Amino acid sequence: MQRTVFFVYGLACHLLFLIVYAWMAAFVGNFGFGWIRTIDGPPQGSIVAAALVNLGLIAAFGLQHSIMARPGFKQWWTRFVPQPIERSTYVLFSCIAMAALLWYWRPLGGVVWNVSDPAGRWLLHGLFAFGWLMVPAVSLLINHFDLFGTRQVWLHLRGKNYTHLPFRTPSVYRHVRHPLYVGWMIAFWATPTMTIAHLLFAAAMTAYILLAIPLEERDLIAHYGKTYVDYRRRVGGLIPRLPRGDDRDDDPQGVVEPCA
Repeated sequence: MQRTVFFVYGLACHLLFLIVYAWMAAFVGNFGFGWIRTIDGPPQGSIVAAALVNLGLIAAFGLQHSIMARPGFKQWWTRFVPQPIERSTYVLFSCIAMAALLWYWRPLGGVVWNVSDPAGRWLLHGLFAFGWLMVPAVSLLINHFDLFGTRQVWLHLRGKNYTHLPFRTPSVYRHVRHPLYVGWMIAFWATPTMTIAHLLFAAAMTAYILLAIPLEERDLIAHYGKTYVDYRRRVGGLIPRLPRGDDRDDDPQGVVEPCA
């Protein structure tokens, strides 16, 4: 009975992520259709106060997303949360933190840039769509279902122990170490009309990503050791790196599991 409950819980958390992800894309792209709040709108009250609230919401999400991903926290956390649903619970808390950000966000008004050329607007809309599609596509390369906890509850349902995925570098991972973050940045920044609120969101989320990468890589080095150190030497983090003479083409194939 417990295994079934854990499996249903894991599926529900995964489904919640998909809903929040779609909500987030609609929020950033201003596809509210008159019934959901989006990133832009007329300012209400003090712009300074609104900006501080928005920064606080992003900080709360960033802290939750990073702290709960750290191995030390997981070791403590699994004293209270069963191991098979630890990742699903992390996904649940991440969804709650992001939903709070989307719900309580305050528009700031003002336009930083506006691309009026039709071709330019279509290009930026295309990049926006590409970024939001790139994130789930890249996650499928590194075992999407392990990343969101569904593999863990499925193995538990079948009475099998969880096994960590091997280190591999499939497809785009052979060229950049963090394509997931590249996708997020494209999704945040690609817009034909950049408002002050959108700029604040994009800049703050990008800053969080840049701060999270060293923490994530520290954990990856602790887990994979020299294998990841060599991989980091050969492959650029967010931008492809030109090969050097001592670089080899025989990278191990497989998953680089994001920690945050």
